[in-house]
Amino acid sequence: PMVDVTFLLLIFFMITAAFGLQKAYELPAPDDSRPSASATSVADLEDDPTCVIVRIDEFDTFHLSAAAWEEEQEAPSKPDLLDKLRFARTSAAQPATHLLVMANEQATHQRVVDAIDAGASIGMEDVKLLTMPAGE
Repeated sequence: PMVDVTFLLLIFFMITAAFGLQKAYELPAPDDSRPSASATSVADLEDDPTCVIVRIDEFDTFHLSAAAWEEEQEAPSKPDLLDKLRFARTSAAQPATHLLVMANEQATHQRVVDAIDAGASIGMEDVKLLTMPAGE
């Protein structure tokens, strides 16, 4: 009888452990061989109509800039961010495929992960992350 209980516990833990899989999103490693590459690419991405820029301020609020809007849009929550990213991806003449997340160094990591996950969930192909100093 003790072997049966042990066997059932083993099966129970094997089944429940399978549900705890984590989904990961791979980010490319930074390329330090070109010192001015980051400044050039940010300027290029700001002018790119296929790029959506998500800025996270020190109060953990999302601010979005895209070709779909003339002015910067504010998204205080993750569902708002998803809605605005979907709108930016589908409403422009060229669909948005690039996402630049510009996070203030005072922003929480969870908000940065939320922005990256939101971009990945709607199909952004190229995601870049930039940390901004606290004064900007």
